[in-house]
Amino acid sequence: MRIEIINGPNLNLLGTREPEVYGQQCFDDYLDKLRKQYPDVTIGYFQSNVEGELINHMQQVGFDADGIVLNAGAYTHTSVALHDCIRAITAPVVEVHISNVHTREHFRHRSLISAVCRGVICGFGLDSYRLALEALLAEKK
Repeated sequence: MRIEIINGPNLNLLGTREPEVYGQQCFDDYLDKLRKQYPDVTIGYFQSNVEGELINHMQQVGFDADGIVLNAGAYTHTSVALHDCIRAITAPVVEVHISNVHTREHFRHRSLISAVCRGVICGFGLDSYRLALEALLAEKK
């Protein structure tokens, strides 16, 4: 089983960016823990602050991976291009958010990608990624 985790803009700052919202753990430490927890799953990882790079990477892995866990960050609320990319690839995509976007600013309440994702998980901190991974694993059983 091969799952790709893709993080969008500013998620490279986890651990230092607004720790009251996003926590104090950096993503690399969390990813190491996740890989140890799921030794039979190949978990790839990509992060970019650039929308086109996210799309290029999704197109690159989106026909071979068994699933994609996507935290598009702010592009969730603005990117028709990501929406179209998700529609074009064959791998199921789970949209993930660390915070509960529905308790935050109004502009975060609308996602342009949710409609083309298999599901949405938000508000469980970094554990949202594990929950998305579990959902993709359960779907393949």
